[in-house]
Amino acid sequence: MPQLPQRIWSDEDWEQIQRGYAARDMDEKWNVFAEDEVVLLHRSWTGYGVFAATFAPVDGGGWRIVSAVVERDSERYGGTDDAYDCIMLELVLSAIVLGEPAPDLRAKLVSRRESGSAGAPAGLVQHSALGLRSNS
Repeated sequence: MPQLPQRIWSDEDWEQIQRGYAARDMDEKWNVFAEDEVVLLHRSWTGYGVFAATFAPVDGGGWRIVSAVVERDSERYGGTDDAYDCIMLELVLSAIVLGEPAPDLRAKLVSRRESGSAGAPAGLVQHSALGLRSNS
C-alpha cells in the first residue's frame, strides 16, 4: 500500500490488536488476527484476506504500521482507491478491534465513497464496508 495510516498505536492498543477480533454474527464483516508483528484482516463471510499490516515499535513507546498490502483481485475485494484502503485499514483496527467510535475516520470513509454510492445514507455506506461490532 502506498499510503499507510500515520497513527501511533499505544502499547495497550497493540496488545488488544494482537488479541484480534472474531465476527460473532452476520452483521459483523471482519475477522482480525495477528501473527507476530503482522496483523491480518479477513472478510468474515468469505474468509478472504484483504489487508496484511506489519507493525513495528516506535522509539519512545507505541507501535506504527510500517508496511501493508491490500488484495487487488477484484473477485475478492473491489477496492482500487489507495486513500480509501488506508482509511479502511485504520478504521477496522480502530472501530472493530478497539471498539472506538472513530467519527473522523467514519466521515472520511463516507466522503471517499460518496461518488460511487449514488447518495446512499452514510450509515448504509459504513455498514456495507465496515459492518458492526458486537459488544458481547
